[in-house]
Amino acid sequence: MDFSGLTAVVTGGASGIGKACALALGKAGANVALTSYSQAAAGDAVVAAIEAGGGKALALQTDVGRESDVDALFDAAEARFGRVTLLVNSAGLNMSGTLLQDMPLAKFDAVLRTDLYGPFLTCRRLVRALPEDGAGARIVNISSIHEKAPRPGAVDYDSAKGGLSQLTATLALELAPRQIAVNGVAPGMILTPMNQSALDNPDERRRKEAAIPWRRAGTPEEVATLVLFLLSQQAAYITGTTVTIDGALSLTVAQGA
Repeated sequence: MDFSGLTAVVTGGASGIGKACALALGKAGANVALTSYSQAAAGDAVVAAIEAGGGKALALQTDVGRESDVDALFDAAEARFGRVTLLVNSAGLNMSGTLLQDMPLAKFDAVLRTDLYGPFLTCRRLVRALPEDGAGARIVNISSIHEKAPRPGAVDYDSAKGGLSQLTATLALELAPRQIAVNGVAPGMILTPMNQSALDNPDERRRKEAAIPWRRAGTPEEVATLVLFLLSQQAAYITGTTVTIDGALSLTVAQGA
């Protein structure tokens, strides 16, 4: 897949799935503008890796839930590389583990602002800058199997990802006449900082992987490969769907009882 000359924005591109997507896009020839929230050094390291491979990239500290930050991100990407036509929304906060009765509004709001408001703002900014024909633009929103598989203590995260699934589907309908494709990716257990405890604790990792029918967790690079396919013209007729990548974990609901 060749993305030479195209410009991509990857939110959350300093770590985890976002980092893998940014690196893969840079290797495939795209100009990459990536974001981090508080990890400026990590973002700079991803830029350095892309540039070492002959690519072009920039990193900005961005709160994707803040409209002015999103505008500044796209302004910088457009000034440096030209029109943005590829967008990967990977920035996200994980579940807080707080039950509803104990959930402060500020904690709920923080997850919704990053995981749902963020993709809304970036998608809107991208679309506003595109010509009416869409110029082959493509959007991939990184969701989660927990958009459909709820967990106690995750009312914040599960609500945000459920909303993101509907945002993806609705935008696909709105933007199809303009030839702008919008899809989602729903990972299961992926070995990223969101699963840091499993990375640090071999016993925890073995216990969690035993619950996955494929018997292992996924890697960020596997998710990135899927994301790049959905961004490519090979996937030009795919829009409005969310692709699950979880080793069949989500199919185990209601098994064994």
